Amino acid sequence: MSFDRDHVLRAAADLLTRKATATTEEVARAAGISRATLNRHFPGRDALVRALEDLGIAECEAALDAARLAEGTAEDAVRRLVRALEPCTSLLAFLYSENQLFEGEGQHAGWSRIDTRLTELFRRGQESGEFRIDLSAVWLTEALYGLLAAGGWAVIEGRAARNAFTHMIAELLLGGTMRRDAS
Repeated sequence: MSFDRDHVLRAAADLLTRKATATTEEVARAAGISRATLNRHFPGRDALVRALEDLGIAECEAALDAARLAEGTAEDAVRRLVRALEPCTSLLAFLYSENQLFEGEGQHAGWSRIDTRLTELFRRGQESGEFRIDLSAVWLTEALYGLLAAGGWAVIEGRAARNAFTHMIAELLLGGTMRRDAS
């Protein structure tokens, strides 16, 4: 039987997003392989988390491409982006909680690429007059990450409906982001 890396990573992501403290034995069982096979391909939890990080970054970048961030209004681009990111938010919520991914010099360059694209979207919205200028584009990027993670966890825990995800994230973010005319 051949080793299906994608299947193993998706099974690990599914389990770890529901149970971040799952053991390698539990991850192997969820993937339908032995712990020895898991350890041969991912020698330890850190290697597995790093592989999941690669998967999460790839899925994020694909969602950014699918959302066509440069097209139309920034507001519409944010809505498309949240919709495109929804399938991978559980994995992103897990990765967001893995502090070792964001500490020190070894941070994956993919996060910087994603940050840059998101910040450019918010900056475009500010320059067009759609988004508030009193909140930095960098902060709006961080707020989006936080809302995506919180929404992902709420769906995983059954506290929010999956089909409401895009609406609840986009509306809360845009409600605080949109520029209001002074009366």
